[in-house]
Amino acid sequence: MKKILDAISEEMRKAFAEAGYDEELGKVSLSNRPDLCEYQCNGAMAGAKKYHKAPIMIAGEVAEKLKDSAVFSEVNAVAPGFLNLKVSDVFLCDYLKGMEAADKFGLETPEEEKTVIVDYGGPNVAKPLHVGHLRSAVIGESVKRIARYAGYKVIGDIHLGDWGLQMGLIITELQERKPELPYFDESFTGEYPKEAPFTISELEEIYPTASGKSKEDPAYKEKAMENTFKLQNGVRGHRALWDHIISVSVADMKRNYEKLNVEFDLWNGESTVQYLLADMVEEMKKGGYAYESEGALVVDVKEESDTKEIPPCIILKSDGAALYSTTDLATISERVTKYNPDIMIYITDKRQAMHFEQVFRCARKTKLVGDDTKLVHIGFGTVNGKDGKPFKTRDGGVPRLENLIHDIDEEMFRKIVESRQEMPEEEARNIAEIVGLAAIKYGDLSNQAAKDYSFDVDRFTSFEGDTGPYILYTIVRIKSILAKYQDQGGSLENLELAPAISPDEKALMMEIAKFNTMMETAFAECAPHKICAYIYDLANAFNRFYHETKIISEEDEAKKAGLIALLVLTKEILETCIELLGFSAPDRM
Repeated sequence: MKKILDAISEEMRKAFAEAGYDEELGKVSLSNRPDLCEYQCNGAMAGAKKYHKAPIMIAGEVAEKLKDSAVFSEVNAVAPGFLNLKVSDVFLCDYLKGMEAADKFGLETPEEEKTVIVDYGGPNVAKPLHVGHLRSAVIGESVKRIARYAGYKVIGDIHLGDWGLQMGLIITELQERKPELPYFDESFTGEYPKEAPFTISELEEIYPTASGKSKEDPAYKEKAMENTFKLQNGVRGHRALWDHIISVSVADMKRNYEKLNVEFDLWNGESTVQYLLADMVEEMKKGGYAYESEGALVVDVKEESDTKEIPPCIILKSDGAALYSTTDLATISERVTKYNPDIMIYITDKRQAMHFEQVFRCARKTKLVGDDTKLVHIGFGTVNGKDGKPFKTRDGGVPRLENLIHDIDEEMFRKIVESRQEMPEEEARNIAEIVGLAAIKYGDLSNQAAKDYSFDVDRFTSFEGDTGPYILYTIVRIKSILAKYQDQGGSLENLELAPAISPDEKALMMEIAKFNTMMETAFAECAPHKICAYIYDLANAFNRFYHETKIISEEDEAKKAGLIALLVLTKEILETCIELLGFSAPDRM
């Protein structure tokens, strides 16, 4: 189905052609003066030089061709040559009927299925999820859902940090605390215990302790590096401990991500591609791409067009150890082999922009990916406190993600109880979790990903303004009206939209009509904030319409049915959008 601007522009292009001018001049855009018109066309201004005519004369001739148009109710040529446009109520209504009848409201999807991999730039195992992990999870989940809705096959991969020195540090600290464990007995040949020798709480305390010791004690760090080497070279006891670390960590992560309504198709990590590293490095050497520089193995990735210094991509350190760049390149290679993706999207802190610039260039130069594979890095900003500085707890630590979610839920519960005294506590708690999730996700996603933002519990949980609870309150209000209509004997089946009978109704219909254009942009730019901006405008348009319109009390049943049909479509659009953002609406608040 054509986007509404395309449909309107088609009518305008036809008029330019009939008036004897280039039809390409007939491009229409949303009006930048909504007080004067709904849409505008500036083609006459562009055509004046080519046709040696005053633009107002061209605009007047085109307007004359549109006087009987079924698309426009008003076409005015105004000095010095603008065409001010208002669309016909019937045309707009018919367009919405087409959206209503079409799959995905008429959003055009790819003719052939393409594959997208979303890499969430995942957390390190054995560490608690904290506020810094919020953005990759929330943005990644929404980007994944948007791409799926756009008609792509999408694979989401958490891409865990599950290899390297951090594992050696944990094993070393366990060895000091519990040397009697069979994992450290090289002569042990039996089966290792199925239960991990630590809880998630113990594990989360072990890593920072070990990390602190390694910075102060060179011998301790040396031992940790030795244990890392043993793990990576398959020493049986170390591998068994590593399995426990992964199992306990992943179980806790899944619990936390479930609270955020975030799911992954793959739970892969750096360890997944270790089998590829040696051969990949050898191929880079054979191909003449990799060479030694100051003892390290590197690939030059600078290009003649660069305006800033792009350092070489380091493949192996001077001691032969692999880096993040090495495992990221091997991961790209594995993904190409297994899934042959058309697009790979990486979502990480924007401070990693240079790393991914180097990795992407290296992957292309060394032929790990073809020219037709799109590699995208979405770099996000930091989550700050109200003071604009990185968000900290009262004691100066980084807030744990589960505590952040709990604090939002408690604030929402308090507000719901205050406003709905009669609601049972269990129901209030359930609603608080639903609305709290909307508060967190919308609070994050309504910002452009690259920008920093302040995590403000009071603002995020407000039922007024540009917030998740406001959007949900609007949906709940529509649900309430529809329920009343049904209670009065009305049916939501076989309703038919009718042309607008008021400016506020038309304004709401025009917002709905923008859905397809918005969705195409949100996918093309990997930009969930476009959806947030759209539903905020749509919610505002609905609430203005609601306050100025008799709906349930409308006596003309045909008119009432038309209004109810518009409410149903508004609700469906809003619910589709919040699903793409990763949250849902309760039935009441």
